[in-house]
Amino acid sequence: MTASATTAAAQDLAAQAIRIVTPPPGPRAKEMIARAVPHLSPSLIHCYPLMVQRAAGCMVEDVDGNVYLDAEAGVATASTGHAHPAVAAAIAAQAQTLIHICGTDFHYPGYGAICERLGQLAQRIGPNTHHWQTFLTNSGTEAVEAALKLARSHTKRPNIIAFRGGFHGRTLGSLSLTASKAKYRRGFGPLLPGVHHATYGDAGSVTELFGTTCPPEDVAAIVVEPVLGEGGYIVPPPAFLRELRAITERHGILLVFDEVQSGMGRTGKMFAAEHTGVVPDVILLAKGIASGMPLGAMMARREVMTWGPGTHGSTIAGNPVAIAAGMATLDLLESTLVDNATRVGAHLKARLGERLAGSARIEEVRGVGLMIGVELASHALAGSVAQLCFRRGLLVLECGQKAIRLSPPLILSQAQADTIVEVFARAVADAPAASAPA
Repeated sequence: MTASATTAAAQDLAAQAIRIVTPPPGPRAKEMIARAVPHLSPSLIHCYPLMVQRAAGCMVEDVDGNVYLDAEAGVATASTGHAHPAVAAAIAAQAQTLIHICGTDFHYPGYGAICERLGQLAQRIGPNTHHWQTFLTNSGTEAVEAALKLARSHTKRPNIIAFRGGFHGRTLGSLSLTASKAKYRRGFGPLLPGVHHATYGDAGSVTELFGTTCPPEDVAAIVVEPVLGEGGYIVPPPAFLRELRAITERHGILLVFDEVQSGMGRTGKMFAAEHTGVVPDVILLAKGIASGMPLGAMMARREVMTWGPGTHGSTIAGNPVAIAAGMATLDLLESTLVDNATRVGAHLKARLGERLAGSARIEEVRGVGLMIGVELASHALAGSVAQLCFRRGLLVLECGQKAIRLSPPLILSQAQADTIVEVFARAVADAPAASAPA
């Protein structure tokens, strides 16, 4: 297939509506999954028996021809939609020039360019004249690991404070901060020493730690999600981040914002921190920064980025192809998509609230921008609703203890938002109380 034909096919898929031609999983999906599973690590979750053939815009097609509306965007990663033509073109062009040379050891134009641009974007957060420096990573968990090392190196202190409900990754250091579900930590101890957990949304619980188990002079950093992600899509009280900033400044502690899921326009601002104007010392990014290509970032104020040459590095992180995708993504986010996330996100949240009002099965609709969580009455019900949405052509993911997250691509149209509301509301009404197998 020629490049033009491929582009036309993608545009055709992006314009389609939900279409279930055979109850999923269809025969091809069943066959392919059965063949693949024996060769896969059992650690992979696979929420649904979905074998994806291709995707474009907000639509995903499986190998049996079923077409789904994607309300999870590859776990909030496909920010510009699947296979956006501008992003795909940037990837293809860069792949013809330079794929890899190693940013730890050599210079190439894209690395410095995207770091400079991210620093300029970070200056939008509150009263902020800082010069930001950036270390690029392959993923969010790598960005967290880099922040842990930098915090200890800069402050010469051992301890880290994170929050119950937070999710920061699954590698050993970041896992030590993660406290959203016990299953992520089970069997992997002992984890990183010196990590303490406070109550999300309650800055007073940090002060309580200072007086009981964690003296402030021993704390290198407080790591927090400005909006809780995997832990439930919870927006904290407006004063929470401001109070954390005051605490960290009082005690010489670094404030680290994990914006891996909430950043890059997801909340209707480039950074979720912009909603409060609180400027952290370190910002962590990944997911939507490059529309699905492996790219993350650990950004810090120049006064904080004090580790020396060779103290940290990565062979593949920030490779030229991922950076090209990232630069194209940032162009799209700044031009239209952050504003679209504000407008369509407000519409989606309002319509969900109206459509689900009065249902005993719904406890809360919450969120900001296109980062929306729906709290259901039970964990089993949340599982049932998610599975029924899948079988009816809507892709969603669970989060927290009994919530479902809606994090569609930031290109979502108002009409597609209305489709999400209708399919989701019907699933809430029809789902059995106990989760049934797909």
